[in-house]
Amino acid sequence: MSLAGQNLKYLRGLRGWTQEEFATKLGIKRSLVGAYEEERADPRLDVLEVVSEIFKVTLDELLLHDLSEAKGGNYLAKRRQMKMMSADRNIIHFVPVKAAAGYLACYADSEFIDELDTFTLPMLTGGSYRAFEIIGDSMMPTPSGSVIVGEKVESVENVKNNAAYIVISKSEGIVYKRLVKNNKNKNKLTLVSDNPAFQPYQVQTADVLELWQAQAIINKVTQHQRWDVDSLVNLVSNLQDQVSSLKKKMN
Repeated sequence: MSLAGQNLKYLRGLRGWTQEEFATKLGIKRSLVGAYEEERADPRLDVLEVVSEIFKVTLDELLLHDLSEAKGGNYLAKRRQMKMMSADRNIIHFVPVKAAAGYLACYADSEFIDELDTFTLPMLTGGSYRAFEIIGDSMMPTPSGSVIVGEKVESVENVKNNAAYIVISKSEGIVYKRLVKNNKNKNKLTLVSDNPAFQPYQVQTADVLELWQAQAIINKVTQHQRWDVDSLVNLVSNLQDQVSSLKKKMN
């Protein structure tokens, strides 16, 4: 006997969606959601495929497993634990640009994080890592569309001056910048772009939700911008001047 109906109801409840909201996401009428959940009709394959994509579960799990219960606890929680144990312990969750708004609201929600795509990098050992897609040219020569893999920094106190970080903050959202600590005012961090065309700015440390120190940059070969030697020299020189100026102001 298929368990699809009760699983749809359970999964909808996890998100706190009404039947109307769930129906909209599935592209069907609300009455059909009710019929599926009450087991008056069997969900169509195309509907199950959409559910599978939204909740990152297989069709087999939707049809044959009771996702709300399992021996030893909740099935999804148990599956999540098994996934983490079977994969490399340094599994990296990927936050694409399209998920940025959701991440700001749910960065501490383990169920939201578990639904993100994942990958591993063999050269990264120990620590906790996350990957973020960035857009814009403020950190050129790192091109727009690059993926920054960062290691979790537990405290602002651990920030290293001039190192690059993914900064998650209430005021600025998700940005990729170099950080400079303010010796005069420890309640502020200065964010510096690699591209000298962008001016440094400050954020309150109280607004910072997460910090991830950049450990790797992933991009497509076609994304690389060609830079001549003179351009690179000027870029580095301008960046050094900016940092020196900031240090003088803060000391």
